[in-house]
Amino acid sequence: MFLQELFGLFSLSAFFMWGFLMAFFFNIFVYSIGLKKGTTLLFSSFVMMCSYTLSDYFFTWLSFKNSFYLNFALYDIATITALLCLYKIVKKTTPSFLYLVLGLSINTTFFLLMHLDLIIYQNKEHWWLWDAYMYSVNLIDITMIVALIVDRDILGLHKLKNAIRTLLNPSANSRMP
Repeated sequence: MFLQELFGLFSLSAFFMWGFLMAFFFNIFVYSIGLKKGTTLLFSSFVMMCSYTLSDYFFTWLSFKNSFYLNFALYDIATITALLCLYKIVKKTTPSFLYLVLGLSINTTFFLLMHLDLIIYQNKEHWWLWDAYMYSVNLIDITMIVALIVDRDILGLHKLKNAIRTLLNPSANSRMP
């Protein structure tokens, strides 16, 4: 729990909330000067900014009591749902969309595992899952912020997705002349 001791729980939360807010402001700026004509990135960054602002520690009126990790899992599921509804409406994605949905899905899995470990099983002994949770969730949040700002395939996830799709459906490539 080195990061938590170094920065504190609230300052990391504020940092990520600020990061998504800045990504949203950056996308408003890029859209307003006409560099990006599509609104998908703008809407995606708005959804992420709203999600992280509403799920911040200061807004606990929608939270379940004594279910810290379950609250975050539910917020992430709601955010994924909002992003997928946005996709159904706009019918267009940006490179950052895959990073957002995949990152939120991984974070949700970690939140549910931590809820299971700490609340359901009432484990009090520190073990590797806690460190994996802390570093992974924070790294994924930073990656999502960067993906919203640069809007590029920064980790090669789209190339990996296309390679897997090609491996699973090789007949699609054989039809090409």
